[in-house]
Amino acid sequence: MTIRAICTDIDGTLLNKDRELSQRTIDTIQRLDKNLPFIMASARMPSAVRHLQEQLGILHHPMICFNGGYVLLYDDSTQEPRVMDTVQIPASVCLEIAELAQGTSINVSLYQNDDWHAPQVDQWTEREIRHTKVEPTISPIKDVLQEWQETSTGAHKVMCMGDAEEIQKLWEALNPRFGGQLHIYRSNDRYLEIAPKTISKATALELLLKNHYEFGMESVMAFGDNYNDVEMLGAVGLGIAVGNARDEAKAAAKEVTAPSIEDGVAIAIEKHCL
Repeated sequence: MTIRAICTDIDGTLLNKDRELSQRTIDTIQRLDKNLPFIMASARMPSAVRHLQEQLGILHHPMICFNGGYVLLYDDSTQEPRVMDTVQIPASVCLEIAELAQGTSINVSLYQNDDWHAPQVDQWTEREIRHTKVEPTISPIKDVLQEWQETSTGAHKVMCMGDAEEIQKLWEALNPRFGGQLHIYRSNDRYLEIAPKTISKATALELLLKNHYEFGMESVMAFGDNYNDVEMLGAVGLGIAVGNARDEAKAAAKEVTAPSIEDGVAIAIEKHCL
């Protein structure tokens, strides 16, 4: 196949053991044709992706945020973002999620556009700051949701972080109640990420290609490691799972490369594109 675009997950796929871009990864991606779209598709918010784009020299390329709920294109001259698609969880649903977490130590964080609202500074907030290089706005979740209800807006993502046992119990409470309208998945034992069910990385990528490029999913090489990458890996022409990926991601992929901490994405790019 002719690879006309590359799309990759970030955490657990593109970054090394320090949750950073390795020098090999940076060098490899910078050797690619500058006109070859290199699209990051992540559960992250835009600011947490933008600094990685800057390191790679791809500030002019689009990004898929919040697992497909927020798709941004950038003007080549001004680098200002243009929203191609935006899908949110209604504030009323966010409030129900927050109420189910009451009485626990779970940190319920809300993400909208390029804003992160955290309930307090705790170990979870500090960890996310270290990993994403983004600072949150600290405010009571109910205050944020009241404002959102008044303006008929909502969250692109709700992230619940806490003790593994409490997260499991919250998942068990949320799934029967909202499983039909929300993606509710555990990115690990202590993280529960919630997004609208109508979106995915695959649907966002397909929309982006249809509206901005002259080719389809069959011309894309994509990388991933987790449940939220499975649909994308199966839908593109060449889906590649990193060696540390979940079995479900490996099963959906056509190829498995080295683990993320061993520069698996760079190795596959060198093999297929350079």
